[in-house]
Amino acid sequence: MSLRRMLCLLAPWFGPLLLDTNNGVDPRSLMFKKNIYGKPEVDWKNYTNCNNPPLHFNISHTDSLNACGVTVHVRVGIDVENKERKIKHDVLAFAERFYSADEVKFLSTIPDPEVQRKEFIKLWTLKEAYVKALGKGFSAAPFNTFTIQSKAGTEGGYNLCKTSKMTVSSLEKTEKCYGEWRFALLELADSHYAAICTEDDQASGGAPMRVIVRKTIPFVEDELISKSKLL
Repeated sequence: MSLRRMLCLLAPWFGPLLLDTNNGVDPRSLMFKKNIYGKPEVDWKNYTNCNNPPLHFNISHTDSLNACGVTVHVRVGIDVENKERKIKHDVLAFAERFYSADEVKFLSTIPDPEVQRKEFIKLWTLKEAYVKALGKGFSAAPFNTFTIQSKAGTEGGYNLCKTSKMTVSSLEKTEKCYGEWRFALLELADSHYAAICTEDDQASGGAPMRVIVRKTIPFVEDELISKSKLL
């Protein structure tokens, strides 16, 4: 699906949030561009009142599923992956190429190959969401330069931890975890994982993420499947 077509499908989500920013921007006048890493974003250069871009978004798609994350004043990244995605190579060997030492160690403790494969995909989805929130791609933010860890005492909560080396090695050490990023991992339609990463918005007091799932056939069908909030 082309970027232009996807943005047309997802544009209705921009309007209500943009109006909430009180910047006087008509949602119908929005124009888009790609940053130097190829990430689509709103082109604010023609809006004099938007020195601090009020609206951020990110899109992802796989198979028959499209996902869009929209935020006000904070960066957002979203990624979706098929739960049944096959990994051609040995999971641990593949992880050693791309993941941090702590993540490889975590995967190596899982004896069931199928559970190990699913945990690998979960990590990949979360890491994709983070580098997309940064506005960069894989080459500009290598996956082995940071660690995603489960947050103790939560269900589906994760922390971001920076690592001290650019490559996985026995000398690599995980440094302190950072709280300025929030993560959520969802299962959609029993077939996909969706990861959402946003900057922690202190001004909002930790407002929950709103997740809306719809079944849409353009100009034919638009059915609300579920609506929920995540802490």
